Amino acid sequence: MNFFSEERAAELRELFFESAQELLQALNDQGLDLEKAPGDAEIVRGIRRTVHTLKGDSAACGFRELSELAHELEDVLTPELAASAGTGLAEVVLSAADMFDALLAAYRGNMQPPKADPLRTMISKLLKAPGGSTAAKKFVPEFSWTEYDRLAMKNAVEAGEVVYCVAVSMDRNSPMRAAAVQVILNAFPLLGRVLARHPEHIPVDGTLDVIEVALATSVSKAEIEKKCAIPTVVDGIVVNQWTPPVQESATHVDADADVLGIAATHTPVASPAVPDLEEAVVEAAQRPAKAKEAQPVENTLRVDADRIDAVMNLVGELIIGKSMLYQSIHEFGKRFPKDPLKVRFVDAMSKQAQVLNALQRSVMKIRMVPVEQLFRRFPRVLRDTAKQCGKDAELVMVGQETDLDKGILDQLAEPLTHLVRNAVDHGIESPEERVAAGKPPQGFLKLSAYHQANHVVIEVADDGRGISADKIAEKAVQRGIATADQIATMSDHQKLELIFESGFSTSDEITELSGRGVGMDVVRSVVARLKGSIQIISTPGRGTTFRLTLPLTLAIIKALLFSSGDQLYAVPLNSVVEITRASHDQIHRVDNCEVLRIRDEVITLARLSRLMPEARENSISKFFVVVVAMGDRKFGLIVDKLVGEDELVIKAMDDQLVATELVSGASILGDGTVVLILNVPVLVDRVAYARIPVAPVPVARAASMGAAV
Repeated sequence: MNFFSEERAAELRELFFESAQELLQALNDQGLDLEKAPGDAEIVRGIRRTVHTLKGDSAACGFRELSELAHELEDVLTPELAASAGTGLAEVVLSAADMFDALLAAYRGNMQPPKADPLRTMISKLLKAPGGSTAAKKFVPEFSWTEYDRLAMKNAVEAGEVVYCVAVSMDRNSPMRAAAVQVILNAFPLLGRVLARHPEHIPVDGTLDVIEVALATSVSKAEIEKKCAIPTVVDGIVVNQWTPPVQESATHVDADADVLGIAATHTPVASPAVPDLEEAVVEAAQRPAKAKEAQPVENTLRVDADRIDAVMNLVGELIIGKSMLYQSIHEFGKRFPKDPLKVRFVDAMSKQAQVLNALQRSVMKIRMVPVEQLFRRFPRVLRDTAKQCGKDAELVMVGQETDLDKGILDQLAEPLTHLVRNAVDHGIESPEERVAAGKPPQGFLKLSAYHQANHVVIEVADDGRGISADKIAEKAVQRGIATADQIATMSDHQKLELIFESGFSTSDEITELSGRGVGMDVVRSVVARLKGSIQIISTPGRGTTFRLTLPLTLAIIKALLFSSGDQLYAVPLNSVVEITRASHDQIHRVDNCEVLRIRDEVITLARLSRLMPEARENSISKFFVVVVAMGDRKFGLIVDKLVGEDELVIKAMDDQLVATELVSGASILGDGTVVLILNVPVLVDRVAYARIPVAPVPVARAASMGAAV
């Protein structure tokens, strides 16, 4: 028996948890498909394969509750029962996915697994339904042998031995299941030479539901069935003679017998006769092209995200080193302008920079994953929310192939879940309301993603009732979030953004589902932490769109460097619209705010010395204005001196060093200077929530008020 070290066992468990999450997502997708097409035999077989894999993997890791529950679910996953159960089977599958997820969370947190009695009750009702009890008795072996197993079986046949694939279904009502498993395991060596066994490792509690072996023997099939037919231990046996396929490329037999064009056979203990599978296997071997097409060569490698992060950090250090070398070569050129080594240094550095840039792009591509991994969970979220609200809604997803940094993608799950639930709960009307408003009874929700410059834009759009800016303002005054005087100076756009305030909600009743606005402060804070922005576009009666604009990656950025006082700052280059020079006599005051007229629009100005108490500002007559935009809002940042453009590696900073959310990180230049990287989305919000009108001010109004000043 193999004994794994604790480190190896922990590694296998982590691998199981990762693969189990993929299986659960597949189970959710298949459950939704079955709900749309009740009784579809192909979907049911796919669900059974998923559940069987989860059962075997959990049993190998010693998670008995999950393995047994998966086995019970297998009993109802038959085409015969699906045909008579209608949407009831889909409901059981989706409930099972939720229960499996809860069990996995308990296992991962070393907590007590929850009780699965409600799910078992649902399964029992299906089994007691007409046609359920007979359909659940079928026993379908998998016989998923590895390449090594098939090679051993082929060598045994070539040596003149007969190889049988034997599957034994254990009696779940056996009083001593662990002892029963050991009895059947002891019987196989007496019949011949065991070439392979599945599962290879016995669970910790010793119990198994199905045991499959490849047996090289000289005894007959009838003798094997007779020897394995142990009363109160075995309730079903399948014995099939194995024949090597004609071509090596077709040696794999699909786990689902129907793929081979044959029916799965079940032999009760009292009737051991079983049809041979030799003809079906030979037939499958004569279809090498189809087998090859169905089983493409696996060309992916599963790598822990921490390892990729480590490589990314090393690339960041190389970029810092590149800046240091550039600085050194620049100083060398100043000291020795005519030295021939200067040109050689520059050429060598240029070559290294090209290689480093290619390496950086390659590593960043490794971190990129399609947003499909995130979008896949929302059909289930929409289905459950709509069912709970008594509404009918359709989800359309566009741009699922759009790539985004995995670190950003993982943090978007909760905000997007809030947006989808709120869109269904308080955005989309009931079927009766929609019909009365001249709309189709089924609501429409669209999730879309696309690239825009160095950003990814994700939109959540519905065709519901929309958001009323006046109602938002009224609720904000009632809840003390804003005063009536402040509301009077706000545009509709600013009123809509009040829903991002903590505790704001337009819902009059507290329910399990958040009203539109509840949790929106979480959405804004997460998006801001990711250095992104969120924009609301709403038309009452026609629908609402939430537009999230996010950077492709958080690790390395191209930035504009400038100084204010004695400190060096930077902002992402893609946020900079333009740069202009101005003097104090060009600044006017509008609504107690500083503004500057640039061509045909008036830009609100902001000073770091007023936004950040620790920032200083020099008294100079001429200064630079960096116009920064985020979404459809923009403002001008007054700076003392421009330093230039550079590629910065973002380093997270301790809150004790910089106690402000306006700074998202720091970087180190080639000469060792520390530069603080400003968080543009938070800067925009800080200006907005200071009641400074970020939207452009009409020129005529600004001119008149400026003249008055």
